[in-house]
Amino acid sequence: MEVQHEIAFHDGESSRPAEEEIRARVADLERIYGRLISCRVRVEQCAVNPGNTIPPVVHIELGLPGRKHFLISHEPDHLLRKYKHPDLHHAIVEAFRLAERQLVEIKEQRNGRNKNGHHDSAHQSLGQVAEVTPEQDFGFLMTKEGGLLYFHRNSLLNGDIDDLKRGDDVYYNEDVGDTGPIATKVRVKARSLTAE
Repeated sequence: MEVQHEIAFHDGESSRPAEEEIRARVADLERIYGRLISCRVRVEQCAVNPGNTIPPVVHIELGLPGRKHFLISHEPDHLLRKYKHPDLHHAIVEAFRLAERQLVEIKEQRNGRNKNGHHDSAHQSLGQVAEVTPEQDFGFLMTKEGGLLYFHRNSLLNGDIDDLKRGDDVYYNEDVGDTGPIATKVRVKARSLTAE
């Protein structure tokens, strides 16, 4: 089945090579996750400077069965740190790299859940929500050692980031992201009815 996809360019010139690269990468996403329903890609030049050195932002919105659409994007400051002269190609590469990683993780979660429940539960740690910013899709967890780990809305296996509060107990796996340690596969610990 071919994935329904849309490509839009805002505040910047569209280019045939960029569109072809995006279409090829959408096909790669479909090969990774065969149940992909839709993919909307928006390329946006959010900011400019005199030297035109600020790269565009590539937003990818993916539709999966039984899940809310989720959005993936790479901010220009990350690209400016990672590449000497970031451009549209780099922005596309980085955004789709994140999308691929998310889909692989979702696929692993789905397959693991089908086989034996929470397949990573033996490797998970217990932590607490230290800070949450739902409007920006992220928060921080406090580890038992007292460190802070970044987590993204898409890392939640259950629950909703909009309902999380400081002090909520969560299980998580620790991984290394682009900027250091992060929390992945975050599960909200079931609240005890007697504690309320």
